[in-house]
Amino acid sequence: MKEIIHTQAAPQAIGPYSQATATDAHVFTSGQLGINMATGKLAEGVESQAHCAMKNIGEVLKAKGLGYEHILKTTIFVKDLADFAAVNAVYASYFAGDYPARSTIQVAGLPLGGLVEIECIASR
Repeated sequence: MKEIIHTQAAPQAIGPYSQATATDAHVFTSGQLGINMATGKLAEGVESQAHCAMKNIGEVLKAKGLGYEHILKTTIFVKDLADFAAVNAVYASYFAGDYPARSTIQVAGLPLGGLVEIECIASR
């Protein structure tokens, strides 16, 4: 059975989708942009956006009692693959060493003019 996950601690959906959905075993987050929850706007620069995207994922997972250690797979979308090293450094700081599987993809554009968007699949 599908469960819809919603939290006020992360950016609200800007289209017809949920922040995340869950089954008995897994949580699937929608892509999280680098929106700073204090301002409601995109953070300045790719590193700040990557931090905000990871924090927003953390808040969505927290709504189901999960944390970064429960993440099995992530997908990172970047506007410019030249930002890979900067995003990679930020991303790595959210894990204790047992990193999830991951794909990183350069895209032509992201919603709201974002520089990075991150989604994940976590295990309950």
